[in-house]
Amino acid sequence: MSTRASDDHSPAAFGRIAIIGAGAWGTALALAALRAGRQVVLWAREAAVLESVARDRTNPFMAGITLPPAVAVTGALEQALAGADLVLLTTPSQHLRAMAGQCEGLLAPGVPVVICAKGVEAETGLLMSEVVAAAMPGRPQAVLSGPTFAAEVARDLPTAVTVAAAGGTFDSSHLAARVAVTFATTRFRPYLADDVIGVEIGGAVKNVIAIACGIAQGRALGSNARATLITRGLAELTRLAVALGARADTLSGLAGVGDLVLTCSSEQSRNFSYGKALGEGRNPRLDEGGPVVEGAVNAASVVALAGRLGIDMPICEAVDSVLRGASLDRVMMGLMTSGLRPEPLAAEDQVRIPHPASRED
Repeated sequence: MSTRASDDHSPAAFGRIAIIGAGAWGTALALAALRAGRQVVLWAREAAVLESVARDRTNPFMAGITLPPAVAVTGALEQALAGADLVLLTTPSQHLRAMAGQCEGLLAPGVPVVICAKGVEAETGLLMSEVVAAAMPGRPQAVLSGPTFAAEVARDLPTAVTVAAAGGTFDSSHLAARVAVTFATTRFRPYLADDVIGVEIGGAVKNVIAIACGIAQGRALGSNARATLITRGLAELTRLAVALGARADTLSGLAGVGDLVLTCSSEQSRNFSYGKALGEGRNPRLDEGGPVVEGAVNAASVVALAGRLGIDMPICEAVDSVLRGASLDRVMMGLMTSGLRPEPLAAEDQVRIPHPASRED
């Protein structure tokens, strides 16, 4: 069902959507676009996905979901991009630069891209929008983020997301408005934003915080500990976002606290589940070709970026330490016995009182 309003001044929806990356999230967005009345082509790199779709219209990354025939699936990138009005990049964060570069060589000038990857590039410390700007110079871009489990979007359960693009007034020509109306249905509701940095940091850092929450769950530390990690994790990602030029209020919305709470509270989250396995003493593998645990991939790059800016992010640093082999119990105890301080963000660094448990006798 198309959701474009009859008002002549309403944003014009994009008609043909190319989705680059047939993982769970790319597949879910393909279904969302189809429900909104768009023509959809889904590009898959993996031979197993192409074979499964050809055999019975299923995707190994999205169990239990049948892809309608109207969703075209191809392994030929040129075919996927031909005639596209809008391109969604849903590849993992550390592969985004290479994928964007390939698309740039095939995509018609002026066709916008929507970044659906969440992370910080390891080699450069750049955000995903900066990576795409380097790989696709001058191309219009937006970011889509928010509290979304791909399986629920695929099943058409109610979902709200944030679409962010730089620019002034959200008039009918604004890219975020056009992307929003392209995907909007009664079950999939996009909200508009122009704070691209804030939306990106919310999506990148929440995955790292979710691993910490999973560790707490695996260690049976209780709901109080998880609530503390979520709340203080929000403070961490807000500090980093503001240092990069974002607005603090962006992180109180869907792309900040919304995505953080969802990802830190359910085993549907790969990041939370990965942390839980660590907390239980297991050593989950990050297999090549399987679903990417973005928090594990991006912990070091988030901590490195914060370090360059002089931003204190103890939870992210703790996760990075654990992933590098530090003792779980020692790291978690260190978080709970850090110096006492005022809670409000503005007073964060005013006073640091040694915690009683950390004082020497």
